[in-house]
Amino acid sequence: MSTSTASGSRATSADFGKTTDDVKVKMPDKVIVQQLEKQKNLAYSEERQCSVSISDIPSYTIGVDITTIGPDSNDRNHRHSYETVIYVLEGSGYSIVEDEREEWEAGDAIHIPPWAWHQHFNTDSDKEVKFLSGTNAPLLQSVGDIDCREEAE
Repeated sequence: MSTSTASGSRATSADFGKTTDDVKVKMPDKVIVQQLEKQKNLAYSEERQCSVSISDIPSYTIGVDITTIGPDSNDRNHRHSYETVIYVLEGSGYSIVEDEREEWEAGDAIHIPPWAWHQHFNTDSDKEVKFLSGTNAPLLQSVGDIDCREEAE
């Protein structure tokens, strides 16, 4: 991927501080994913052992998904090179992040640092846990496919 200046010529590091006032919006094919929770990614959900709906918004820098964990259940212990911010929409439970237990409930936000082992647990025997996750995985994909994930055995 090359970078161009407003005039169309290739930009270099010498152009870093320059700005232009003729920026054009490059509209993607779509700007909305309707009913995200209905867009369950079956293969990823099976691997993660919980329900995951991944948006396919054409963003180059941020991604979003919704995860649902059933009552008295948990996802698999895993880690990834991208960082994640989780907002708990419904339910309560805890996460183990690099051997540290963090209790949470609806309304809380959780930060998962890059490459930190983590696992999420629903402690309610009657209700699902639902959380919205924002990641920078698309950014890592955009700059050279350097996003990676690992599931614990």
